[in-house]
This record gives sequence, C-alpha cells and structure tokens, in this order.
Amino acid sequence: MSFDQVQPFPSYSGPEQVAFHRTELAVILSLYGRMVAAGEWRDYGISSLRDLAVFSVFRRTAENPLYRIEKRPKLRGRQGQYAVVGMDGQILKRGHDLKTVLRVLERKLIRSVT
Repeated sequence: MSFDQVQPFPSYSGPEQVAFHRTELAVILSLYGRMVAAGEWRDYGISSLRDLAVFSVFRRTAENPLYRIEKRPKLRGRQGQYAVVGMDGQILKRGHDLKTVLRVLERKLIRSVT
C-alpha cells in the first residue's frame, strides 16, 4: 500500500439524528401532563429524524396528531428552531425559545378549563 492509496478520515458533519434534549423534554412533558389532566390530550409520539425532531400530540391513539412540536436546528439562526404545527400543517408559532413557543398551546388549556 502506498501513500497514494490512503483515504483520509471522513469529515464530521454533525449528528446523525436530531433529538430533543433532556431540558427540552422536561418543558414539553410538563405541558403534556397538564393537558392530560385537563382531558385534552391522551397520547404522544416522539420521532428523531435526520433534520428534525418531532413531539406529536394525539387526542386518541389511532388518529392524526393534534399538534406537532418540531425542533429544526438548521433554522436556529433564522426564524427559530422550535415550531408548533397544527393538525392541518399550519405553523401556529415559531421561535428561538421553547417556552414562549409552547404558550400558544397553554392558551388552549386556559380556554378549556374555564
């Protein structure tokens, strides 16, 4: 084997999958617990994909998600990496801070309790 045949190490291009961090999940699950206690939500699913992580919220297990909480790190410098997406695909709120983005769902909790 000569030096002409040596292959360089592949460059590190970042993580294989995007996932929610422990602190992010604590904020999301806190809201989820309150909505379950109010009887609004019943189930959830978490997906870790190559370019985004999704926390989906369901009213019943066998239906489409009511809301999707998405994390897209590539949008960190632009519109914000967090977004809440409705059932129809409409983005309800987008931003850099997860707690402020989730406030759009907390308003629905206040309306449903009163």
